[in-house]
Amino acid sequence: LYFLSDPELMDSIPQAYLSHKEKYEQAVRKACWLFKKVTLLRDKGGDLEIFRQTLSGMLGSAILKDGNPLTLHYVMFLPTIVGQGTVEQQAEWMGRAWNCDIIGTYAQTELGHGTFIRGLETTAHYDSKAQEFVLNSPTLTSYKWWPGGLGQTANYAIVVAQLHTKGVCHGIHPFIVQLRDEETHKPLSGIKIGEIGTKLGMNATNNGYLGFDNVRIPREHMLMKNAQVLEDGTYVKSPSDKLTYGTMMFVRVILLHDMAGYLSKATTIAIRYSAVRRQSEMKPGEPEPQIMDYMTQQYKLFPNLATCFALRFNANWLWNMYNSVTAELEEGDLDRLPELHALSCCLKAVCTADAAHGVEILRLACGGHGYMTSSSLPSIYGLVTAASTYEGENTVMLLQTARYLVKAWQQAVGGMVLTPTVAYLKDALTQSNTPRHWENSLPCIIKAFQQVAAGKIKMCSENMDRRIQGGFSPEDAWNMTSIELAQCAEAHARAIIIDKFAESVAELTVSAVLKTVLTQLCELYGVYWLLQRAGDFLMYSHVSARDITGLQQWMEQLLSQIRPNAVGIVDGFDICDEILSSALGSYDGRVYERLFEEAAKSPLNKEPVNISFQKYLKPFLKSNL
Repeated sequence: LYFLSDPELMDSIPQAYLSHKEKYEQAVRKACWLFKKVTLLRDKGGDLEIFRQTLSGMLGSAILKDGNPLTLHYVMFLPTIVGQGTVEQQAEWMGRAWNCDIIGTYAQTELGHGTFIRGLETTAHYDSKAQEFVLNSPTLTSYKWWPGGLGQTANYAIVVAQLHTKGVCHGIHPFIVQLRDEETHKPLSGIKIGEIGTKLGMNATNNGYLGFDNVRIPREHMLMKNAQVLEDGTYVKSPSDKLTYGTMMFVRVILLHDMAGYLSKATTIAIRYSAVRRQSEMKPGEPEPQIMDYMTQQYKLFPNLATCFALRFNANWLWNMYNSVTAELEEGDLDRLPELHALSCCLKAVCTADAAHGVEILRLACGGHGYMTSSSLPSIYGLVTAASTYEGENTVMLLQTARYLVKAWQQAVGGMVLTPTVAYLKDALTQSNTPRHWENSLPCIIKAFQQVAAGKIKMCSENMDRRIQGGFSPEDAWNMTSIELAQCAEAHARAIIIDKFAESVAELTVSAVLKTVLTQLCELYGVYWLLQRAGDFLMYSHVSARDITGLQQWMEQLLSQIRPNAVGIVDGFDICDEILSSALGSYDGRVYERLFEEAAKSPLNKEPVNISFQKYLKPFLKSNL
């Protein structure tokens, strides 16, 4: 309520009725006010989770419904300085950035290159005489494109560019570049900057473009915690190329939390609406039932309810792993970095795709009313679906994980020690000698997911080898196998998700009743995805064709068991009405009254006869057509 009851953070009219320019200007005003309040709260020792929620979580999206132009300052600009800057650079920049004396963004993606960052075209040539880097955008496709807050908000950026020194290109490196005058906010000489225009969602995020024409920055503005350029232009290589990707891994980990939050909002709206809405006659002559009593509706709702918990538990687990690996990196231990990179890639891809698909299914579950802007489901979808592309396009993310998995399979075949998250590959080597056994239980479900992942990884590795032996180059063999490779990475991600879901529930110290409900949701998640990918499980796991009927019945039983608790579960998310901002999902269930209240806010309802009647309709009706 510290935030939500503040008149300065409330909308006088719905966002849908604002122009693009008005949305941005209102977002800047609210973002500045919001972070002033957050800073006061932080300085008084307030909960730092509130701070994270205002950046990209549910609280922030409730106040800044169509995106936050300051998000990248906190989520990428500051973390990159910490992760890539030297102690001296952190001392120089962190205070100013943390206090918002400057506003930054993170400029990596270009008009012509996104996920393939080694292909970026922006250049930074080192001039040893001046001890400066000279930044240029040599082509139209080299213009930075998409960074949030870049258009009209940020006055600094961390720019990722190809480093050239002593005639040699050393690949991409991060540089701090001033974009605008700190007093006038006008673009500096050589800076070509603006906003990219409207999008499906996040239209107040102020995504921008950026080009450079011989822009000079001091040598010290290259972030040099890992790689360095000395005064004479000598290049000192980083201990690992992947250290440059630290910021992206951080954001991918945060994304899992965000997806869990957005999907929880959509699930709350759809389940509450399904408890209010009545439709048809299930039995002749009886009152219309709540639509949540229809099993087809439960099938739309409850697997997504289970996914909310799957994402939340996995987000917490991955966050803990990220912090552990980051601490190890500070000590020079890089051993677990490839594993973290592989996990952050595949979990980002699968969780964002599942969240986007889930929100759309939940919108459809609300019928025509779900199409209304006032339901909040369209805006949630606009926020969620964007995550399938930013911070790594999902197919490319899966293929990056697949490289790790193929290498892990080769290590398993060679008898080498495997990292914990791929240890199940050892079992696949002896699986053919194991008697087939299946029962409808969570341990069998988890084992089956691991068998599917291992089987698909093995098949990909064998198909790659067969094609190479047949005369294809490794690159062509990889491309020819890439559909299967992406699928094996998804299978690996799902094996991780169900395993960590079950493990997290087992470790909870809660009442037996609550643990039973959480176990039902975990089982539903597993059975649902098993049936969705039944062909894979029949091919690679101990599941047989005669088991499918029993699995379908188990899923239907779980839907019925979850039904009495569904509303209570989403109430337990404790998402207040102000954050839901939905006519369909409010706690009091006044769906139809709220829909009319929202309709009354339309500018077209401010007058009984619109001016278009006299100007166009009346002459048209009087014409002799």
